[in-house]
Order: sequence, then C-alpha cells, then structure tokens
Amino acid sequence: MTDPGRERRLLRGPNFLAALLALVAVFVVVIAGGFDAHAALGAFWRGSVGSSYAFFSVTLVRATPLVLLGLAVALAFRAGVLNIGAEGQLLAGASAAVAVGLSCRAWPGVLLVPSELAAGVAAGAAWSAIAAVLKRRFGVLEVISTLMLNFIAQYGVSYLVRGPMQEPTRVYPYTVQLTDAGRLPPLVGELHVGFVLAVALAIGLWWMLRSTATGYRMRVVGAGAAAAASAGRVRVERVALGAFLASGAVAGLGGAVQATGVTYALYEGISPGYGYTAIAVALLARLHPVGVLGAGVFFGALEAGAAAMQRDAGVPSVFVAVIEALVVLAVLALDRARETAASRTAPTVAPPVAEAG
Repeated sequence: MTDPGRERRLLRGPNFLAALLALVAVFVVVIAGGFDAHAALGAFWRGSVGSSYAFFSVTLVRATPLVLLGLAVALAFRAGVLNIGAEGQLLAGASAAVAVGLSCRAWPGVLLVPSELAAGVAAGAAWSAIAAVLKRRFGVLEVISTLMLNFIAQYGVSYLVRGPMQEPTRVYPYTVQLTDAGRLPPLVGELHVGFVLAVALAIGLWWMLRSTATGYRMRVVGAGAAAAASAGRVRVERVALGAFLASGAVAGLGGAVQATGVTYALYEGISPGYGYTAIAVALLARLHPVGVLGAGVFFGALEAGAAAMQRDAGVPSVFVAVIEALVVLAVLALDRARETAASRTAPTVAPPVAEAG
C-alpha cells in the first residue's frame, strides 16, 4: 500500500527534476541522431562548467540576461499578467541604453553607466505600457499585444541600425561601440557587474513579494483576481498595471545590461531569443525570484554547452531548443501530476446530516 503523503512530498519537489529528465531525454536524442554521446557530453561539460573560464566567462555571462528577463516574466506571471513581451522590452532597453551612451560619450563612467541603465529601465517600462493601455482601454489580450510588440521592437532595431544610429561609414548595420566609460565594469574574466545586479534584484524581488503589502497584493491578484477584488478589496487593475510596468522595467534593464556589459553596441540579433527562453526559466523556477537565479544559470550552461557540442562534437546547437521545449513540457507534466496527487489525497468532508425533527 502506497503512502499518499510520501507521494505528495515527492511530487512537490523542485522543478529541477524536470530539467534532469529533459537532459536525459536530449542525450537519448543525440544518440538516436547518430552522434557520439561520450564526445558530446565531454564537450558540453568543458564548454559550460568544466573550467573557471567556461563557468564565469561563458555560462554566467549567458545566464545574466536570462536571469533578468526570467525575473521580469516571473514578476508579471505572479500577478496574473501574461507578459510574453520580454524580448521586445529587452530590445527597447538596449536601444535606449546605447542611444544615451553614444549621445553622452563625454560623461564620466560614474554618471554614464547609471544613466544608460536608467534609460533601459524607462524604455522597457514604456514599451510594456503600450500593451497595458491596450488591455485596459480596449480589452486586447496581453498575450497577443506583447507578442506583436516583440516584432515591432525587432524591426525598430533594424531601422535604427540602418538609419539614424548606423555607424558613420553607412556600410554595416550596427552602431559604433560604446566608450570604455559607458561599459559595465568587469568582475572575473568576461563576467561583468550586471550579474551582481541580477542577483541583488532577485533577492530584492523575493523580499518584496514575501514581506511587503505590494507583494501580497500581487500574489493574491495572481491567485484569483475576482476573489482579490471582492473579498480583499484589492484594486486589481492598478496592481496589474504596476506589475506590467515593473516587469517591462526589469526586462529593459536586462537589455541595457546586455548592451553595456557584453555587446557594447546595438545591432540586429543582439538578443538570440532571450525573452522567449526567459519564459522557460521562470516556469522552471516556479515563478520564485531566487529560483530564477538557479534556473537562469542552468539555461546559461545549456547554451554554453550547446555551443561547445557544436564546435567540438559536431552536434547542432539547435539541440538546446529541444532541451528548453522538453523542460517546459516536463514542468507542465509535473505540475499536472502534483494537482492530480493533491486531489486524490485531499480529505473529503462529509455533508452535514439533518437533525431529526
């Protein structure tokens, strides 16, 4: 006879079980594709965590924007706002940060870098505000509006780097590079201060959601907007708007950090889809800000290892997309299993028995 309590405890475990299952599955796919699994695994290890350079200068550098955008997605989802536009908000933030960096090149770094980051935050919030207004005024679903705004931002970047912000020779579709004063200071190897910002923001958002009235309102609105409005007298629209703007601001910060800490310029393809991967990061972390840190590092290692597998073992790097899709599917499957186990083991309440008259 099985122990229902033990079953619930196992199913309530972290979603990193889903990541482990997805990794096992993808290496089965690698073997089925005719590749050398031993060579692929070795290349994956060396390229992601096999050395201090791989871990700090590759994995954590790739993880930084994923953590920031994962926090943006998690923040919105916790409030019941389905913000799928982190990619566009990242692009808006990166564009604004580079514009400020190029316009104020003579400023000292102590003023220039904070100004670039602030511009990225403001641009990301402003970009998300478009979808917020469309939902509040015209009832447009945020899933649709934020997704469409991603494409507008993508083509907007193309216009900027082929038009008003293009480098002086007008030959290449990118801007000139930021000056040294406009770049985030390095920490270890290629790792920059942006990772520290991501860690601090994750801890700050965890504290806010857990210990403040604002965080409580966001959580109750995400759990049930109708109940929050009727029983808790929470202003649902105001909370949702605040979550929308805050989510866009964090995503815009991610774009500014990427531009000032990694690329040092704006160009087409500045983001290889970080905004979409961030959804998987947030889901893997179960929308927990501190969990997003671990999930972001995990996905950063996946991308770093995938590049090494392609370079050293001939395995196409698109296998990382397979892993990400499997992670999302595994998370959904485990959540469904948790719900099923909880409903099967929940105590039943007997209906009241009428007293004899």
